[in-house]
Amino acid sequence: MSTAFKAADILLPQGKSSEDLSKWAVVACDQYTSEPEYWEDVKDIVGDEKSALNLILPEVYLESSDVDERIEKIHRTMEEYVNSDTFKEYKNSMVYVERIQSDGELRAGIVGAIDLEQYNYEKGSKSPVRATEATVVERIPPRIKVRNGAPIELPHIMILIDDTDKTVVEPLAEKKDSFEKVYDFDLMKNGGHISGYIVDEKSQENIISALEKLGDIDSFNAKYGLDEKYPLVYAMGDGNHSLATAKEYYEEQKRLDPDKDMTNAPCRYALVEIVNLHSPALKFEAIHRIVTDVDVEKLLAEMVLELDLAQDESKQKITVVEKGVHKDMYIHNPTSKLTVGSLQNFLDMYTKECGGKIDYIHGADVVDELSKKENSVGFLLPDMGKEELFPTVICDGALPRKTFSMGHAEDKRFYVEARKIR
Repeated sequence: MSTAFKAADILLPQGKSSEDLSKWAVVACDQYTSEPEYWEDVKDIVGDEKSALNLILPEVYLESSDVDERIEKIHRTMEEYVNSDTFKEYKNSMVYVERIQSDGELRAGIVGAIDLEQYNYEKGSKSPVRATEATVVERIPPRIKVRNGAPIELPHIMILIDDTDKTVVEPLAEKKDSFEKVYDFDLMKNGGHISGYIVDEKSQENIISALEKLGDIDSFNAKYGLDEKYPLVYAMGDGNHSLATAKEYYEEQKRLDPDKDMTNAPCRYALVEIVNLHSPALKFEAIHRIVTDVDVEKLLAEMVLELDLAQDESKQKITVVEKGVHKDMYIHNPTSKLTVGSLQNFLDMYTKECGGKIDYIHGADVVDELSKKENSVGFLLPDMGKEELFPTVICDGALPRKTFSMGHAEDKRFYVEARKIR
């Protein structure tokens, strides 16, 4: 089977100045979901200009009363943009992207198409493209409404490759000056800067060849010390539910016309950016837990029994936070390769049986404050090492939800490219 990543017919906004492009590109729709004021501000910045904002549904509005009208308007605007001179299409192309993040770090990637036939988001999947955390299927239908009837897609999906030797993305940096530069502009609202280059044909061949080597099963097993039959080459970084939506839409089209040859059907593919897991710009940060409305003493007593939680050191360390006071504890009966997995498995079981609510918190200082409330307890988790991602997904099937955060909201993908899906 050939590698799941390939060139695509990529649409880029044309005839726009850097200032216009700054209004065109907006951050991923699944960001700032509890901050409608962010999206209202973006709307004010864009004004009456043509923008990707008019082609997406920010998820802050997903449950609004006028969501169906919003989706209809998105589809109309897509048709308008496609049928005018808004886009230039680059046939059979890949875009080499250099993103300067808000922290000044450079994150490089390649935009192309991923084959949905080689992707399965279910836990335990052995497909070359896999989800890294549990997919909440209830989140898919509202997104299919947007994709169903849409003539184009815009990607905020970032897929990670475990390319230790830096053979896929990194070689393009020294060649970029020979490529056609297709955009170079500042992103709005502290998003940093982005540049894009059309990858030449020879470099595309080198990319595919390097990806095929990553998927060689003998090399794969030697790398991870495993005896697997199928390699994991592409692990989801961001946009898990968007790729799952594309997959479900494609499967739906197959069911509607089972005799149709879908080999080259546009809906068989999704536009994504692949990024090397080992990019210095990618930083994994732990997401901590706070449990509220719970009998703290009972919960901790149960934890001691179930997880053999003690102060004697072991590989899996958590910090229990009561009333702002920290206490390091160690799990001696783990139920997952990761500390967060052992903790999450226990908390899910306990809250299901005894009640309580789990919240997911990014900052340790926030956990300290929230733990001071009555009937609340916090758990601080260690940052997950990048080197743990692929082995854990391979062995455990998927990470527990909210295992790690990969960068701040303003550094998530911004919509620049698009692609026809029908």
